[in-house]
Amino acid sequence: MKIRRVVAAGVGLLLATATAVVLAPAAQAAGPRPSFQLPFPCGQAWNGDNDNSSAHRAYEIDFNRGSSAGADKGDTVTAAAAGKIITSAHQGSANGYGNLVVIDHGGGWRTYYAHLDVRSVGVGAQVSRGQKIGTVGNTSKPGNNISPHLHYEVRTTDTSYPGNIQPAYFNGARFGYPNQTLTSRNCGGSSNPYDAAEVCGAGYGVVDTASLGAAGSVQLLFNAANGNNCVVTLKSASVGTASAVSAYLEVQGAARSTDSGSFEYYAGPVRKPADNKCVKWGGSVGSAAYNSPFEHCG
Repeated sequence: MKIRRVVAAGVGLLLATATAVVLAPAAQAAGPRPSFQLPFPCGQAWNGDNDNSSAHRAYEIDFNRGSSAGADKGDTVTAAAAGKIITSAHQGSANGYGNLVVIDHGGGWRTYYAHLDVRSVGVGAQVSRGQKIGTVGNTSKPGNNISPHLHYEVRTTDTSYPGNIQPAYFNGARFGYPNQTLTSRNCGGSSNPYDAAEVCGAGYGVVDTASLGAAGSVQLLFNAANGNNCVVTLKSASVGTASAVSAYLEVQGAARSTDSGSFEYYAGPVRKPADNKCVKWGGSVGSAAYNSPFEHCG
């Protein structure tokens, strides 16, 4: 089974305690980065700070928006992207994460939300981007007196801590380390944490989309810099559960290339040079399928 996943980690704690927090085993190397949004309700402005804690090892961010130390306590925290809850627990005396929620987004990507006052989701739940997962708090291990804030991290499963802590991206843009104030664009409830442009890679833009109804969609993309087309099939049903998905691309005069199997989030990317050539493209999710004629010949 092909799995597309990532890992994120907690609050910049001690190296010795980091492995205790990651409750799921490391998977394969990270795939395309999901479409992460700020982990707060749409329209809210939050200040992120990376250099205000000696416990931070890399790209961790502490978020606040209020004018006083306790002003943010109880504010809603939302999922930065869709995924499956793999940790929802108070870490007790083990480390400083306190109430921690970890979301596995597939492709080797996970996000961590630490110090929560309340956890609103349980292990095994599938959440959509923008869904409430808890509230801002100041929980930690006994003896740690910290001000309320959200400690947020993105981690991948392809290397060990702290090298697996990745720079945070929100709405497609890299966070302005060490400090930046951002307005949340976490306004939708997408159940799939990926979009086709991220799966295909830098430089690709969508040129056509075929709906598969409630099952998902197939998207054709083009990269003007290298003349390549790319096809991705994104799931909208059974997201996060492995099921039959396929994507294909056929350049006129050449053999068809196909990616098919039992996938959690998408099939593809299928890339081929196609500048100034006609292509057939398509894909399927379960029994729902799309097959184009030769087209997009420019």
